[in-house]
Amino acid sequence: MKYFILFGPPGAGKGTQAGAMVEKYNLKHISTGELLRSEIAAGTELGLKAKALIDAGSLVPDEVVEGMIESKFNTVKDVNGFLLDGFPRTIAQAEALDKMLEGRGESVTGVVSLMIPDEMIKERIAHRAAIEGRADDANIETINNRIKTYHEKTEPLIAFYQEADKYYEVESMGTIEEVRELVFSVMDNL
Repeated sequence: MKYFILFGPPGAGKGTQAGAMVEKYNLKHISTGELLRSEIAAGTELGLKAKALIDAGSLVPDEVVEGMIESKFNTVKDVNGFLLDGFPRTIAQAEALDKMLEGRGESVTGVVSLMIPDEMIKERIAHRAAIEGRADDANIETINNRIKTYHEKTEPLIAFYQEADKYYEVESMGTIEEVRELVFSVMDNL
């Protein structure tokens, strides 16, 4: 079983690229954002708690996200692996994922990182808010907090996965097709 992590700041194109990656490599896409949005839409207790945190631009507690992901690992069959999108976001989550996979006799296959500068993040998120109507993408304060949270909490994962020799960076400023080709060339070698 392969375990890929799709990495990058908000608006880098992870959601755009994930569909093609899943299709080409027969992976199950696990987007923590989508998992949480479905809980919010269902109005569950977890969803209401998550909505308040997300609306403020904050992260949902690790144990909640880890439980949802492990549940997917245990229930999804007939795939060649998993594509994690939005997890891990911190060193603690990366260590928890390593431990979770170790218990299965597995490990992270590779981290595909889509990178763009902060100004492009703001442009892309504003564009996504207009197209998809996502409230969490419409408020500039929330966007700035998400960028700040990414730099402070998530960027340290680059060094974590570089040290493990599992980090592969892709420039994400070209067309969707150009970026996709770069992503595929990385994944073909993992």
